[in-house]
Amino acid sequence: MNLTRKIINIDESLCDGCGLCVPSCHEQAIQIVETPNGPKARLVKEMYCDGLGACLGHCPTGALTIEEREAEMFDEAATHAHVEQVNAPVNRPATAMPHGGCPSARMFQWDEPQQAQTQAQPAAALHSELRQWPVQLHLVPPSAPYFKNADLVIAADCVPFAYANFHQEFLKGDGKAVVIGCPKLDDTGAYLQKLTQIVALNCPKSITIVNMEVPCCFGLVRLVQQAIQQAGVEVPVTVSTISIRGEKFA
Repeated sequence: MNLTRKIINIDESLCDGCGLCVPSCHEQAIQIVETPNGPKARLVKEMYCDGLGACLGHCPTGALTIEEREAEMFDEAATHAHVEQVNAPVNRPATAMPHGGCPSARMFQWDEPQQAQTQAQPAAALHSELRQWPVQLHLVPPSAPYFKNADLVIAADCVPFAYANFHQEFLKGDGKAVVIGCPKLDDTGAYLQKLTQIVALNCPKSITIVNMEVPCCFGLVRLVQQAIQQAGVEVPVTVSTISIRGEKFA
């Protein structure tokens, strides 16, 4: 049933896909989707949006507004069922800690690693492939020599904990440099400025972005795209996404 009511409107030309609107929508009516123009916020279904606008103040670009138009009636029961489904345990882990809101803040616990050893033998010791310090994006100096013409890895700070092969796959080899950060919790304006300086000063040979599957983490991709554009330097970019169970999607 449609009626004239208040509902969220998302201007995709302003949306940078940061995902900050997702956790602020208690009805989980907004999600980040990949589009030809990069990640964008989209309304899942009109019936899930109550039109109160709790998400408005969390959008840094002003892409979200409330408009009054003909739309599907808000369905509280359907919305509740939708929220329960979104917050349901992923792949039925052994234990799911109760937690609502943003998928990035949902807590999970499982007893065994994703790939258990088939033979009872001690695992070979692994060595760190890290070749620099610091690694946090706020702390690294843009003029650090290890950034010069490097293959730069830009990782969400949860990635090395979730992906067991992070060092071997992303850090191993000559000419690698790495920075980590969290686009949800940290100052993305400062991140953009620092990334732009790193790219402009050092002309990296390549950039590899490694983010988590949660919506707000895709803001890291957008920040790198903006930094490259502002620096005016052409750099090949690849993106790998890690699931909360430690699987690599790309």
